[in-house]
Amino acid sequence: MKRQQYRRQQQASTRTHKRTRLTKQSGVLIATALAACGGTAVIAAQALAGPAGAGPGGGGTTAAGRTISCPDVGQRLRRLPPAAAPTVNRDLGRLEAQVAEAFQQWSADPGAQDRVLRTLDRDRKATIGRITDALRKAGERPEALDGLSTCRTTRGSAAALNAPRGAQDGNSADNGPFRDDFVDIRTVRPNAPGNGRGGGQGAAGGSFLSECGRNENGHNNPDNLIVAPGVRNGAHHLHDYVGNLETDAFSSDNELAGAGTTCGNGDRSAYYWPVLRLRDNGRERDADAPGGGRDGNVGTILRPASVSLEFDGNAAGKVTEMPPFLRNLTGDAKALTNGTGNAHASWSCTGFEDRQLGNKYPLCPRGSNVVRSLAFPSCWDGRNIDSANHRTHVVFPGADGRCRSGFQAIPRLVQRLTYAIPQNTLYAVDSFPDQLHNPVTDHGDFVNVMPRQLMRRAVDCINSGRDCR
Repeated sequence: MKRQQYRRQQQASTRTHKRTRLTKQSGVLIATALAACGGTAVIAAQALAGPAGAGPGGGGTTAAGRTISCPDVGQRLRRLPPAAAPTVNRDLGRLEAQVAEAFQQWSADPGAQDRVLRTLDRDRKATIGRITDALRKAGERPEALDGLSTCRTTRGSAAALNAPRGAQDGNSADNGPFRDDFVDIRTVRPNAPGNGRGGGQGAAGGSFLSECGRNENGHNNPDNLIVAPGVRNGAHHLHDYVGNLETDAFSSDNELAGAGTTCGNGDRSAYYWPVLRLRDNGRERDADAPGGGRDGNVGTILRPASVSLEFDGNAAGKVTEMPPFLRNLTGDAKALTNGTGNAHASWSCTGFEDRQLGNKYPLCPRGSNVVRSLAFPSCWDGRNIDSANHRTHVVFPGADGRCRSGFQAIPRLVQRLTYAIPQNTLYAVDSFPDQLHNPVTDHGDFVNVMPRQLMRRAVDCINSGRDCR
C-alpha cells in the first residue's frame, strides 16, 4: 500500500502546468537572433548572458559554473555480494544526497566553500566506512575505497568562469545551463556517417522495433532501479518511463514480470531516461519536490514528440538472446565530474542528423525538432544480469564491431527521442545538482523484461535481415 501511495504521489507531483515563456527581454533577444538573415541562434544564448563578467549591479563572476567534484565510489566497485547489497546501495544513495546538499549550500553562499567541503568530507568518510564494513562482512576486501571521501571544486563548463550570476537561461540560480552549452546546429559541420543515429545496423541488417508510446500516462519519478535500487530519489532528477508500468526504486523482478506495459507487442521491459525541461520559468508540480525544484531541476517538463526503441545487430556477426532482467545503461549521469570515459550523449536536430553533438545542446531552426540519440552497449559476458558498477557485465564492442573475448553479441538498443521545442525558449536535461544540466550527462536505462518468445522473435528478425515490430 505504501508503494502504491508513493507512486500516486510521484505521478501527481509531475503533471505539467500551462507553459509560460521566458522573460520578455530574453524572448525578444532569441526571436531577433532566429529571425535575422544569416544570424544564428547561438547569438541569442550569448545575449542572455550579457558581457562576460558584467553581472547585475556591475559585479563580476560568482560561483556559477563551478561545481563540486567527488570520486564516484559506485564506479570503483567490482563485486557486490548479495548480503552487502542493501546496505551498500542505501549508502551509495546517501553519498549522492550529501553531494547534492553540499552543492546547494555552497551555491547559496560561495564564500562558505571551505566549510562546506570539510563537512562533506566528514560525512562521506563516515558513509564510505559503512560501505567498507558491509563489504568486508560479506567477504570482500575493499581497500580501494579508502581515501575517496575528499572532494574539490572544479570548473563545470567552458564558459563557466565568465558567466555572471543570472547568465543561465530560465530561472535556475547557479546550476546551469550556461550560454556556452548551446550551439546553432546549422553552424556544425557534418560529422556522423549515414543518418547519424548511433551507427549502422549489424552484419545481418535486421531490426526489431518496440513501440511503447511517449509516456502519455505520466509515469515519472526521481528513482533509479538499476543504479540505486531501494533508494527514493536515488537519481536526484526526474525520469520518463515507457514500457513496464511498475518501475520505481523498489520494483522486484517478479513485480516487473507481472506488471502491465505501454508497449504494443507485450514487451514488459523498463525503458527510462531523464526528462527534458523548457527553461521558461514554468512552475511544475514538482517545483518543491525531490528530483524537481529541490534538486535544481526547474521548468516545464516536455513530453517527447516521438520515441523510437529499436534493436539492431552486431557489425561482426549474429546476436544471441538477452537474458531475462538484464540491466543495461548507457551514458554517465555524472560525466561532467567523472570525465567523458562513459559518456555517450548524442544531440542533434531532425533534418541535420549527420551532425551529432556530445557536449552541446543544439538550437534547431523552425520546423526542426531536437533529437536525443543513445546507443546502448551490446556485448554481454554471458553470465550476469548486472554488475557492481552496472557496466562490466555489458560493454561496447570494439572499433571493428567485435565483442571482446568472453563476451557475446546481443541486440543493440538505440533509443531516439525527439522534442518540439517552442520558439523563443531554451531547454535542459534534468541532472544531479552538481552536474549543472550539462548536455554531456544525458543517459538512458533499460531492464529487459521481454517474454522469451518475443525476445526469440526479435533475435530471429535481426539475424535474418528482417525489420520487425
